Amino acid sequence: MDIGEIFTAANLIGLVTLVALEVVLGIDNIIFMAIQVEKLPPEQRERARKLGLMAAGGMRIILLLFIGLLMKLTADVFTIMGHGISGKDMVLIAGGGYLLWHSVKEIHEKVKGHTHIPGGKLRPAATFGRVLLSILMIDLVFSIDSVLTAIGMVKSIAVMVIAILISVGVMLLASGAVIRFIQKHKTVQILALAFLVLIGVLLVAEGFEQHVSKGYVYAAVIFASAVEFLQIRADQHAHQSEPRPS
Repeated sequence: MDIGEIFTAANLIGLVTLVALEVVLGIDNIIFMAIQVEKLPPEQRERARKLGLMAAGGMRIILLLFIGLLMKLTADVFTIMGHGISGKDMVLIAGGGYLLWHSVKEIHEKVKGHTHIPGGKLRPAATFGRVLLSILMIDLVFSIDSVLTAIGMVKSIAVMVIAILISVGVMLLASGAVIRFIQKHKTVQILALAFLVLIGVLLVAEGFEQHVSKGYVYAAVIFASAVEFLQIRADQHAHQSEPRPS
């Protein structure tokens, strides 16, 4: 394709729209990553964050190279109670189920404060490889969903690749601050995990052809986040106004 054909008005509009969509969809990835990298020693967290996001971008580009095979995932493999289940649906159900199970498990551990195992021993720290593998598994689920969405919006593979590269760059710049904020405030971690539970439910529902707009979930999470942010600010002001011991 000629370089001039990429930067037509239609492709530029598609590029901007797709970048915005990829960044919004990437919020799921960033939140999951924030919860995972916290399990690592501080010196390994930044490396895990960058590798996770670059892997997400790499997966999307690789999937685009196999676009013909990817499109076959939309064909029904079998039916359940009159509903056709495709390869994409199976990936969404499996990924959503994993995200749901993992998020509920994390909430349970944070609420109960499970830092020890029976016998009084400390719970073993997560290894870098295990955390990265967990991030890559969710990357794959979100990547398939993201690429199939992109295919429906833009016809040019080159535009899709450029949009993915730009969105990954934006997330690399912004994710560090987001992850540090989530890790600093424990109540925000619970809110983030609750958001992942909702995303897991949506992925499973999507796999069974029950389409629910993510806009409702994002609106609810934005509202809850705004309330939590106001609470954090109120706590900070209350702490600052407390009389200091003489």
